[in-house]
Amino acid sequence: MGESVYKIIELVGTSTESWEKAATAAVETAAKSLADLRIAEVVEMDLQLEDGKVNLYRAKVKVSFKYKDN
Repeated sequence: MGESVYKIIELVGTSTESWEKAATAAVETAAKSLADLRIAEVVEMDLQLEDGKVNLYRAKVKVSFKYKDN
C-alpha cells in the first residue's frame, strides 16, 4: 500500500435546532463538492444569541479528504 496525503479544511455549520445538526450541515454541504471525505472533527461549538435567547447553534468542524495531485 502506498502513502496517502490528506487535506484538512475548517467549516462552520449552523442550525436553529442543535449542534449536531449544525455539524451535519457542514459535512453534508462539503460532501456535495469534495470527494473522499474521511474524518470530521468538531473542534468548537458556540451559540448566537438574540434578546438573551439562543438564536443559532454553530459548530466549527475540521474535515479531511484524500489529496489527489493531478
